[in-house]
Amino acid sequence: MSDKIVHSEGFRIVNNYFESQGNSPFSFQTKAWEKYAQGYSGLVIAPTGFGKTFSLFMAVLIDFLNKPERYQKGLKLLWITPLRSLAKDLARAMQKAIDDIGLDWVVEVRNGDTDAKVKARQTRSMPDILLVTPESLHLLLAHKQREKYFKNLKCVTVDEWHELMGNKRGVMVELALAFLKSQYRKVRVWGITATIGNLDEAMEVLLPTEKKRIRIIAKEKKRIAIKPIYPSKVELLPWAGHLGGNLADQVVPIILNSKSTILFTNTRSQSEMWYQLLLQAHPDFAGQIALHHSSIDAHIREWIEENLSSGKLKAVVSTSSLDLGVDFKPVDTVIQVGSSKGVARFMQRAGRSGHSPFETSTIYFVPTHSLELIEVAALKDAVKTQTIENRDPMVQTFDVLVQFMVTIALGGGFRSEELHATIANTHAFRYMEEQEWQWCMYFITAGGKIGKRYEEFHKVIQDEDGNWIIKNRRLALLHRLNIGAIVGDAMMRVKFLSGGYIGMIEEYFISKLKKGERFILAGRILELIMVKDMTVFVKNSSGKAITPSWLGGRLPLSSNLSHFLRKKLSESQTPPSNEKELQFLAPLIAKQSSLSAVPSESEFLVEHIKTKEGYHLFFYPLEGRLIHEVMAALVAYRISKLYPISFSMAMNDYGFELYSDKEIQLTQTQLEAVLSRKNLMEDVISSINSAEMASRKFRDIAVISGLVVQNYPGTQQNNKSLQASSGIIFRVLMEHDPDNLLLKQAFSEVFNQQLEEYRLVKAFDRINNSKIRYTFAEEYTPLSFPIKVDSLRQSLSSEALIERIQRMEKSNAQKKKRRR
Repeated sequence: MSDKIVHSEGFRIVNNYFESQGNSPFSFQTKAWEKYAQGYSGLVIAPTGFGKTFSLFMAVLIDFLNKPERYQKGLKLLWITPLRSLAKDLARAMQKAIDDIGLDWVVEVRNGDTDAKVKARQTRSMPDILLVTPESLHLLLAHKQREKYFKNLKCVTVDEWHELMGNKRGVMVELALAFLKSQYRKVRVWGITATIGNLDEAMEVLLPTEKKRIRIIAKEKKRIAIKPIYPSKVELLPWAGHLGGNLADQVVPIILNSKSTILFTNTRSQSEMWYQLLLQAHPDFAGQIALHHSSIDAHIREWIEENLSSGKLKAVVSTSSLDLGVDFKPVDTVIQVGSSKGVARFMQRAGRSGHSPFETSTIYFVPTHSLELIEVAALKDAVKTQTIENRDPMVQTFDVLVQFMVTIALGGGFRSEELHATIANTHAFRYMEEQEWQWCMYFITAGGKIGKRYEEFHKVIQDEDGNWIIKNRRLALLHRLNIGAIVGDAMMRVKFLSGGYIGMIEEYFISKLKKGERFILAGRILELIMVKDMTVFVKNSSGKAITPSWLGGRLPLSSNLSHFLRKKLSESQTPPSNEKELQFLAPLIAKQSSLSAVPSESEFLVEHIKTKEGYHLFFYPLEGRLIHEVMAALVAYRISKLYPISFSMAMNDYGFELYSDKEIQLTQTQLEAVLSRKNLMEDVISSINSAEMASRKFRDIAVISGLVVQNYPGTQQNNKSLQASSGIIFRVLMEHDPDNLLLKQAFSEVFNQQLEEYRLVKAFDRINNSKIRYTFAEEYTPLSFPIKVDSLRQSLSSEALIERIQRMEKSNAQKKKRRR
């Protein structure tokens, strides 16, 4: 570190502050302060709990303390966060540090939860530091006074950059940063990240044009203790879901013996279920535990976050809504229920416990079925080797671009050539061609080929000075209401008939309920009274109730975790002494081996199983549900080309099933041909309805681009209307404007995201380089049974499902006796 910084007044004041807190700065923090003072932009990479925030927040304070004459009144530091809860917690920590140091700076938050009066005050006079989400930043850019807001801005920091980089919100950030840099050239940009594999690319996407840029990696490492919870006995025929609930009694003592605990689930419905399970297992938890997910009222979430921070809550059951860097110091234990689906996500959640530096983060893993214990062994290897997933940036997302162009037109206007040059500096649009830019201009001014006759698509016009602006007040209002890149399924407000807001529920779930039926939300049992104007009116109730399901709740299994799962499954046949999880699963592995086979890393297993119901083929790529969905359709298509046969399909993260009531006549040679890499993507296109998939994907693109309006003043279009409106436009474009960039984007997103073309090709390359083991059995194996149960779950009630599973288990046991 340079002597100039060490001996500066700002460094002395901040160093004294650290000492007053009983701390001293880490080397990565002091390096960030030094490089910031030297005019660098950059990316800071450090483990959770080591003070990444202070590495950049303090850099700006030190610079101000050393050179106050360079700072003017108003916004100096803009801090972008992906989560609202993260923003509030960070603002609290920043304001405390500022007050302790003795500065008069003000830190505030601006997002969808911010009170309208506070927003109005901010527009009159900006605080010194403002924390925003990407959507809130774009809303500020849509203000005609944006020049006033940002004219004294010195630094923009993007927090949890890994969480934004791989999606359209990340593209929103790229565009906003490029615009701010073009308008205020002295603004520096810094990013913060904890868990990401492709660090070089992460910096390139965030800082594509900065000449003075640096990557600062902390030397400190976070210790993570992974502790699986074992059931009383191993299930020889495992199935997903039930085991987690049976282990609630073992979870209670962990919570009681901890100061404070966060129990993570992957879905909102699972969190609602576990909240009830804990109350049933230990009724004294009433009033001591809480439930936190994105569909719960913001005021309730804020209360939970405050009480978790103060240590008043014993435990919180949460989804990913508490995943990111929220500093809840009392939390010393984290519990993960079921598969985390990825290494980075698991490490991120583990880091919520033992948040202080050098504390060990303790995370308990609660399997929802026995096979998930293999994942514990896989996660231990991945964490040990720091094998963390990449986040692939999105490019050529024209729906986000045209929305942004309208936003800039709304906030005072732009000149076409200047904005084009700015956007060409982003990673997302660096390869955009001139004709594509002209297409975007034509789209926002005339609605493209199909919008010429419709005035609502003529949003942007040119004024007498040559600036492109919006004059129509109605169109301006609708655009502001619809800024953003998150298009969820239509959400309905849930309110008590007597007054009081509870949260949000998806329209499709409520549409299945009848008046008087009960469901659970925010940990309460509610009775449906009526639905009116996208609002669900309820009253408190008791007794049996349905746990809501939210569409899109399933997380995809990452390729990194898939690799380690295959490795551990292979090793399970001869478990080493230190692999406790694999030792515990020895009876299950032995049964799998006796009935069929356990594949090694160089093998690919296919099982042919004949039962009373019919004939089944089970395949085990261990690539995750989304990839298996595509593979199942492809394999079924290829078999049907050999001879006429139809299949029903089922899949989980480990494999997929093709089921038919007709005999499946497939030789080893034919099977190898069916799994061939040859003509892969051509056959994939033939096996799926890519146009239908693109039409579904187009719904989101239509909403983001403004072709379809989702939010109107005081109301929201329901999911059915959105799909119908976007579907009509999709079909018109297919027929009359096939070169439309938004149409092409829909097909591109199907292949890159839904079909995961790159990963699919790699999976088939691996299979083609493996020995294919083709086994035959007359009963379900431990690997096949959970896939079969998942297929039944779609069509049976919970009670009927359990009865069916019991019959299947009994049938397997009887076959075993007959063989003896």
